[in-house]
Amino acid sequence: MANTQKRKNQARILRTFRKIHRTTGALLFIFFFFISVTGLLLGWKKNSGGLIYSKSYEGTSTDLRDWLPMDSLHTIACRVFRDSISTDYSLELDRIDIRKNKGMVKFVFVDHYWGIQLDGATGELLHIERRNADFIENVHDGSILDYYFGTTGGPIKLAYTGIMGLSLLTFTVTGFWLWFGPKQMRKAKKRSVGEGQERYGSF
Repeated sequence: MANTQKRKNQARILRTFRKIHRTTGALLFIFFFFISVTGLLLGWKKNSGGLIYSKSYEGTSTDLRDWLPMDSLHTIACRVFRDSISTDYSLELDRIDIRKNKGMVKFVFVDHYWGIQLDGATGELLHIERRNADFIENVHDGSILDYYFGTTGGPIKLAYTGIMGLSLLTFTVTGFWLWFGPKQMRKAKKRSVGEGQERYGSF
């Protein structure tokens, strides 16, 4: 009797986990799809032939003493941006990447994911790049919505990563139990049958 009740409880838990697993998968399918695809692209970005992650070009000197002042390089980058990309986009910077070992400095602009690589010593334009990897990364972590809605502090990204992280954890736990639960139930059933046969054989 006790074994029968135990199996019923296990079956009820299994049905509950199956429902949670199915509901989570159905509701968040599109988000899991985006996360998996963008994660795959980010993993292969350096092997994309420049389609996702742009090559870093080399300048003429790796000695910082030979470099132009950073404000001069910034002025050159802004002029290149206005002349070669757009006069309408913002000149707000996302970051400045200094690649001393390559003699290059990269100015990454917020608006529309553009980047400009300059020779640190001469200020010569080395490359204009579209930051596709940054765009994919922002889609991956949900910060693309903060970018388009102009929210500060990344509240949408925070909520998105929290929800998706907990959902993935739930998906993992329930998926494991959907595999492990039936195995336990079969083992319990075999033990119950074996015990019954032993009792029957003792008469």
